Amino acid sequence: MSMEAELSRYRLHVNGRRRTVDVPGETPLLWALREELGLTGPRYGCGVGACGACVSLIDGAAARPCVRSVEDAAGSRITTIEGLHDHPVQRAWLELDVAQCGYCQPGQIMSTVALLAEIPDPDDEQIDQALRDNVCRCGTYPRIRAAVRRAAEIVRGDR
Repeated sequence: MSMEAELSRYRLHVNGRRRTVDVPGETPLLWALREELGLTGPRYGCGVGACGACVSLIDGAAARPCVRSVEDAAGSRITTIEGLHDHPVQRAWLELDVAQCGYCQPGQIMSTVALLAEIPDPDDEQIDQALRDNVCRCGTYPRIRAAVRRAAEIVRGDR
């Protein structure tokens, strides 16, 4: 008897496209995104949902695919950073030159996209609360907060 988990076919809706993966159901969604679908924007940082490097949107909410199974995510709309196209948050990040090493930035950006969809003009406390579980080892938190505020301005049409 084989010790390998049984493969199943799962249909995922990722970045606006229907995709199919053949993996065991308990496979972390992050592995399916990275290894099966070639989407390397969501990063592996901790594997326990604590660092935020992998944050993607699942049905519009910030979620950590490292702790969500493929089986659980099937049927949901998943957006990774590769699914954003000239988004105001990306523009703000570039304008303010936020990234230092860049490893955490996809997760930071995706958490910010989710925040601004819920709270279009967040104050500093709301920004800090929304991003509190996104770790930046380089300590670019002041630039990240400034970029969130700038992205909110762009969304509102402010100059």
